[in-house]
Amino acid sequence: MTTPHQAITTDQAPRPGGHYAQGVLAGDWLFVSGQLPIEPGGSVRNGDAFADQADLALRNALAIVRAAGKAPEQVVKATLYVAGIGNWGEANAAFARAFGDHRPARSIVPVPELHFGVLIEVELIAL
Repeated sequence: MTTPHQAITTDQAPRPGGHYAQGVLAGDWLFVSGQLPIEPGGSVRNGDAFADQADLALRNALAIVRAAGKAPEQVVKATLYVAGIGNWGEANAAFARAFGDHRPARSIVPVPELHFGVLIEVELIAL
């Protein structure tokens, strides 16, 4: 048995740069593809400070959550890929700014590098 699913798109986040959807709604579950610090119009913000990159990547991911008719409080899991473990503290602070009192499950994964030389990528799952 297959579960019907629907691609979610919004102009409030950057267009996919490859063969994927910004998000996929499968039943009540929303899966948001990894979002980079790229302006919705396509400008890559790889020269910005880590905090600004993190805020933008989270803003992009949450725009897709909202486009699916969900609220940030419905996010149940987040994965943040950060270039270098030294950025963990700032990633944590950006996450707290984005989610306030809501505390979804989360992983912060240090990686050696990310596409376009950005410092963070954010993916979310919401219910």
